[in-house]
Amino acid sequence: QVELKESGGGLAQIGGSLRLSCVASGFPFSSYDMAWLRKAPGLEQEFVARVGKNGDNTLYADSVRGRATISRDNDKNTMYLQMNSLKPEDTAVYYCNAVTLRGSVYWGQGTQVTVSS
Repeated sequence: QVELKESGGGLAQIGGSLRLSCVASGFPFSSYDMAWLRKAPGLEQEFVARVGKNGDNTLYADSVRGRATISRDNDKNTMYLQMNSLKPEDTAVYYCNAVTLRGSVYWGQGTQVTVSS
C-alpha cells in the first residue's frame, strides 16, 4: 500500500533551521514529481516547494524562496525540505505529496512545525 511518512518537524526558534524528510513506499517514487504543502490554522493550504522526478527541477513558493531547499534521493525513496531562517509564519503542518498533471495523488499524514521565540 502507498505510504508517505513525514518526519523532522518540531519546535524551532525564529531564525533557526529544520530538515523535513518524507519516506515513500508502495509506489514507484522516482516516477513522480514530489511536493511539500503546508497548512496553518485558519489559513488555506499553501504550496511550499516541488521537485522533479530526477531532482533537477525545483519550484518554490515566494514565501520560502531563498530560505528553503527541496531535494530527493531516489535510491532511498526519500524527499527532503531544508528550511532555514525560520519565521513564525512558517508554523504549519507540512505534508508530503506525490504529484502528477492531475495534481496531488498521494498524501502523507503531515509533520508539525512550530516556530517560536
